[in-house]
Amino acid sequence: MYEPAPFRVEDRADMIALIRAHPLGLLVASRADGFFASADLVPFLIDDEGLFLRAHVARPNPLAQTLAEPRAVLVIFQGPQAYISPSHYPSKQAHGRVVPTWNYAMVQAEGVARLRDEADWKGAQVAALTDSQEGTRAAPWAVSDAPEAFVAAQLKGIVGIEIEIATLKGKYKLSQNRDAADHDGVIAGLAAEESSAGGAMARLMAARKEPEARG
Repeated sequence: MYEPAPFRVEDRADMIALIRAHPLGLLVASRADGFFASADLVPFLIDDEGLFLRAHVARPNPLAQTLAEPRAVLVIFQGPQAYISPSHYPSKQAHGRVVPTWNYAMVQAEGVARLRDEADWKGAQVAALTDSQEGTRAAPWAVSDAPEAFVAAQLKGIVGIEIEIATLKGKYKLSQNRDAADHDGVIAGLAAEESSAGGAMARLMAARKEPEARG
């Protein structure tokens, strides 16, 4: 990953938070014949220390066959992203030396993936994943709400994936390379757009805004 210093994220807790907010990851596995990318986005859980990623896929998924033996993998998580128009920069009016770009936030996790096919492991993983998404709902659904025999049959149709994380790398490209006026102009411009992507990026930029001017 290309990581210019202004965009590099090194705080592990920050990266864990992005994964939890955007848990759908693209898993890429190394193979003798090249690379295999999961055809589906896979929802992951990550522990508080950022040591393991855990997920599950359908047993017939080719990814399960690819990971039949432990393999090095890369999992890519993408947070908010938005196109940045030069019109958002006050400097456009001053000198015109501006071009479009794209802002985004992403985390990449590298490690070794192993399959987990124990019923208890899969049951705990599915329950934890469900709770992570249902917990804040007014009437949360729990795995235990479904008949026990039905759940057991469903678990037989999946395999678990556990990845021991070797490295976490984060990159938040949020106009940190622009001066304070242009940075604020991007936040205002995105907030004014009728776009959920623009609004999400504006909120992220505002939350991470540094007090000093940017060079």
